[in-house]
Amino acid sequence: MYNKFLEKIEFYKILNKLSSFCETEIGKEISLSLHPSFTFEEVSYKLEETSEAFILLNTLENSTYIFTKNIEFITKKINSNSSLNTTELLNIANILKSSRILKENFYKSGDSFLNLEKTFSKLYSNNKIEEIIFSKILDEHTIDDYASNNLYSIRTKKRTIEKNIKDSLNSFIHSSHSKYIQDPVITIRNNRYVVPIKEEYRGIVKGFIHDISKTSSTLFIEPISIFELNNDLNHIISEEKQEIEKILDELSALISPIIQEIEKTSMVIGNIDFIFAKVHFAEFLNGTKPKLTKEKNFSLIKACHPLINKENVVPIDLYLGKDFNSLIITGPNTGGKTVVLKTCSLLLSMAYCGLYITASEETNICIFDNIFIDIGDEQSIEESLSTFSSHMTNIISIIQHATSNSLVLIDELGSGTDPLEGSSLALSILDYFNNLGCLTLATTHYPEIKNYCLITDGFENACVEFDFKTLKPTYRLLIGIPGKSNAFEISKRLGLSDNILEKAKTFLKPDTINIEELLKNIYDDKTTIENEKIKIQKESDEINNIKKSYEQEKKKIDEKKEKILENAEYEARIILSNAKKQVAAAIKEIDNSSSKTLNTIRNELNSSIKNTYSINNIDNTETDASSNQKDFNQHLLKKGDTVFVTSLNQNGIVLTDPTKAKKVQVQVGPAKLNINISDLLFVSDIKNKKNTSTTKTTLMKNKSYSMEINVIGNTVEEAIFLIDKFLDDCVIANLKSVRIVHGKGTGALKNGIHTFLKKHPHVESFRLGTFGEGEMGVTVVNLK
Repeated sequence: MYNKFLEKIEFYKILNKLSSFCETEIGKEISLSLHPSFTFEEVSYKLEETSEAFILLNTLENSTYIFTKNIEFITKKINSNSSLNTTELLNIANILKSSRILKENFYKSGDSFLNLEKTFSKLYSNNKIEEIIFSKILDEHTIDDYASNNLYSIRTKKRTIEKNIKDSLNSFIHSSHSKYIQDPVITIRNNRYVVPIKEEYRGIVKGFIHDISKTSSTLFIEPISIFELNNDLNHIISEEKQEIEKILDELSALISPIIQEIEKTSMVIGNIDFIFAKVHFAEFLNGTKPKLTKEKNFSLIKACHPLINKENVVPIDLYLGKDFNSLIITGPNTGGKTVVLKTCSLLLSMAYCGLYITASEETNICIFDNIFIDIGDEQSIEESLSTFSSHMTNIISIIQHATSNSLVLIDELGSGTDPLEGSSLALSILDYFNNLGCLTLATTHYPEIKNYCLITDGFENACVEFDFKTLKPTYRLLIGIPGKSNAFEISKRLGLSDNILEKAKTFLKPDTINIEELLKNIYDDKTTIENEKIKIQKESDEINNIKKSYEQEKKKIDEKKEKILENAEYEARIILSNAKKQVAAAIKEIDNSSSKTLNTIRNELNSSIKNTYSINNIDNTETDASSNQKDFNQHLLKKGDTVFVTSLNQNGIVLTDPTKAKKVQVQVGPAKLNINISDLLFVSDIKNKKNTSTTKTTLMKNKSYSMEINVIGNTVEEAIFLIDKFLDDCVIANLKSVRIVHGKGTGALKNGIHTFLKKHPHVESFRLGTFGEGEMGVTVVNLK
């Protein structure tokens, strides 16, 4: 029943378009023979296959080689021990090449494609035979000279003989015989070299006549002088043909044992071509993969008919099976209702074939056991069937085959007969399908059916919006309200006189007038609401677009800001690195200096390093602990406070409120560090820069240097900042060996620190701790 109406819903136009994206004849044949599946497993497999092909093609960047032929005739020749010709052998080689490339690219992609794996694993390739064929056959008309040693020898002799013939004929043409020559050219007739001689000299030039021109003015004569050479040439050509046949026999013999594998592979390649065509067709439609549900309902959201021009098509929202099982579309006979039925049935049929559909990603569909359609006028003069009879014949067949898991679509139910009987029959049929439990989508004109839907559970009205100004449907589907016939309004706009219209209204029953008036009010209200929804949606889309635009702009600004900071940090590191090199050089001088000047040089170097930090906007202002720090109270600490970090001997800005672990994030120079509250003091009074150097010296003198630093729990960036300063202080204190405690963990912190130490100007060497030193959790550093 379903097959009969696939053409009615223009399903085969979809297949024709799909086949246009295939590169092979086999792929086109598969596309054109495509048929919907009606099991959840098959549909799910086909759609997932298309999804995987999308990913695969993006991975391969379309670097595929698709070639295949139907080699049934070739197989018959091989099985009958007949040799293949050059074209047939090249077809075999190209199939093997295509199979090899497809298989290599598929398994090289690195992704797991469970569904495509079943297809690609069937590909057979044979590199050796592929190479042999391509090396021996250059094209459909040419066998390579080196296809065999004997062929090379034969062709060498052949070229020598041809050269001798041409040399002899050239001498003949340019000798005393030149006056007998019609044109000074060498040509071939009957596989023998000849020269064109004027007809009047036929008795003078001795030789064999092989041809005469149409005007009989020219004779093509083989001079006696080259007769033997031509014989030699024909003999060698015969040997060449025999050798080529021998080569083709040998190549055909190589193909014989694997011909069945090649035949299967040719079909597999055609199927892959079809699968890739599904992807390209989806891209052409801008289609999406529908979500599958095992519940008996579907929702087509923003669904468009795939054959209607994208600029003109109106998306519809169509849902069925959750709140109601039967949706009845009513309204004037303007074509809008039928488009809904065709869109629904066509999109479901496409999805059941594994094709993406023209609907939004929110669309979900269920898998029916069959889709039954009665659409279009199938009256037949030959079979003596009226419109009503043809429709009723289809409906009877549907009733006989439909199940509770079927979808039934009927256009103009009950039409083509007496309205009273037709409406009664339509109601009974709809009631039957509703009681059966199948989902039904039908169109009708009858007001009795509209009224029935208003008061019966499981039924819902719908209509296609109508524009009275243009007297055309807008094709927008409105679910929840019945359509009006609009006969009076349409007639009035078309020019029917008011007298006739007023008289027509008097024939309407009062109940009919009241119902129609009620329907008009409902329709107007629904239309207003729908228009408001569209307006709100447009405004929402505009807001979202503006929001996205601002977010993109903000992202650009943030990226630019981050880049500026990165550049500034990079420049700061360069300046700091240069300063450290100066420190390293100065330390060497310290080693050679007298102990009397040692402290003075150390203080000068310390001041130099601090000044380098201040050049890069690193706040190194420090205060005397005895006069510029208050007693610390963690409850008073808050975000934005300026604090003194005792472990770093530097000031910083608090970035976060205290945590339960009694830690806060502090901005110290360019770094953001997590610091224990116990290592912080409030700064009450920042001395001016004049007193800074004095304070620094005081602190330096009072500070006791540790030979170990513990950076466990810090990030690599935090740890490097702490270690960098620690090493500076250790060098100034003239320490030669220090320990960095980083813990074992994943090793990421250790590796980051080691990378940093390799380039540090103060570090002479470093190693992991030995037994008793902390082993893998500690790095021992030897300073210069």
